Amino acid sequence: MLGAGLIKIRGDRCWRDLTCMDFHYETQPVPNPAAYFLHQSPWWVHRFETLSNHFLELVVPFFIFLGRRMCILHGALQILFQVVLIISGNLSFLNWLTMVPSVACFDDATLGFLFPSGPGGLKDRVLKLQEEAARGARPPPRYGCMVRRAVHMALGILVAWLSVPVVINLLSPTQIMNTSFNPLRIVNTYGAFGSITRERTEVILQGTASPNASTPDAVWEDYEFKCKPGDPGRRPCLISPYHHRLDWLMWFAAFQTYEHNEWIIHLAGRLLANDAMAVSLLALNPFEDRAPPRWVRGEHYRYKFSRPGGQHAAAGKWWVRKRIGPYFPPLSLRDLEDYFRSREWPYPELE
Repeated sequence: MLGAGLIKIRGDRCWRDLTCMDFHYETQPVPNPAAYFLHQSPWWVHRFETLSNHFLELVVPFFIFLGRRMCILHGALQILFQVVLIISGNLSFLNWLTMVPSVACFDDATLGFLFPSGPGGLKDRVLKLQEEAARGARPPPRYGCMVRRAVHMALGILVAWLSVPVVINLLSPTQIMNTSFNPLRIVNTYGAFGSITRERTEVILQGTASPNASTPDAVWEDYEFKCKPGDPGRRPCLISPYHHRLDWLMWFAAFQTYEHNEWIIHLAGRLLANDAMAVSLLALNPFEDRAPPRWVRGEHYRYKFSRPGGQHAAAGKWWVRKRIGPYFPPLSLRDLEDYFRSREWPYPELE
């Protein structure tokens, strides 16, 4: 949490002038329905959200060292923070995993109400063990116990040693957001949303059965992904804690170029062959039960949430989109043959 907070303060200026939440709900990787409504919040709500984020990531982590009550408060606040993030966006399993370390902030007395307290129950047995330990009636350590302690100590030393570059990176003004410093990948540096995009762009893949892609009468049909924005009238999805990896990658591809994301050309080639594995990753294949498209292209669009009560929202549209231009030109299987072979990719075969 501290790493995520520091990368924000050192990163995008909007985290310092408290305006990042003006854009985040609309431009996050895969918005959910709640994000649509949260985006419409007044400006002062977004300022409060940003300040709260800084407090929870930069101040609250130190509560762990301030005694039992503050440690419990830390755990409760961090879990509540992750619940809010789960409600407001599809960040997959990330938020659910982040809750796990916070459970260690709650001791037996805090969690005792979750267990039965009758005679012979779990709480009763634990109490007797604690009383015996307090009287010094502890059995001598067995061989297995000593081995386990030795393993724990060795693992602790290993993690501490591997954490040195991570801590140095954390304190560095040139902090790296997400990286690993050793091949074991046991301890890594982490940070989220060090920069916030101000506009949402999307790559829309389209296919046509027309023999000539450049003719004005060519009918281009959209492929729909399982969760990422496409059809402006489709409601944003709710998938957390699940994760559609392809949809997530399409978000990155949209603010880069296809030269930086050659996999998207590989995907286009698979769609040109109606490849069953490729189309299984999509929500809608317009060429299902038909001959595959002769051409596939990528179109670049700018997306914005529609305004509640406005013309587009009244028409049932969650999004308003405007074409920016081509993302990659129309491609046929023949065009891609040399491209695939030069990269040693299997050439798609027509289904």
